[in-house]
Amino acid sequence: MRVRRLKKHPAALEISAFLNLIVVLVPFLLSTAVFTRLAVVDMSLPAQSTGAAEQLQVDNLKLEVVIRPDAIEVGDRIGGLIQRIANTSDNQPDVVALNGLITQIKLKFPDQRDASVLAEPNTPYDKIVHVMDAVRTTHHKEGHQIVRNDLFPDIAIGDAPVVRKP
Repeated sequence: MRVRRLKKHPAALEISAFLNLIVVLVPFLLSTAVFTRLAVVDMSLPAQSTGAAEQLQVDNLKLEVVIRPDAIEVGDRIGGLIQRIANTSDNQPDVVALNGLITQIKLKFPDQRDASVLAEPNTPYDKIVHVMDAVRTTHHKEGHQIVRNDLFPDIAIGDAPVVRKP
């Protein structure tokens, strides 16, 4: 009896669709990876008030910067409001006036490094960042160089206290 055998052809892999995907995907991933930069800011939550024991430390500043829709309120957690800085004419925070006030406060409390930035729930993110930058550092020109000085670099972020209307 005769045995009939089938002729087997070697199987070919069809990888042209995969190569097309790689040709498109690799340059896209490389181009986005090169231009992506992330900035990380270390922050912490404000500490809870301890009540009467905290009031014994009168010389210790607990700086709070509260971002309101129409102004920025700079104050001490213990001593109360220091100054209210109204927004500019285009309803943006007056970060130049804020930075000047924070610089004056830093001169009175040179060893203090922490501050709290408190914002209302609907505050835009860029507004919070501008206020944090004004509280964190100041820049001034010395000769032909711009010098950066730290004011209150350890910033805690939180929710602004609710204003009660009479």
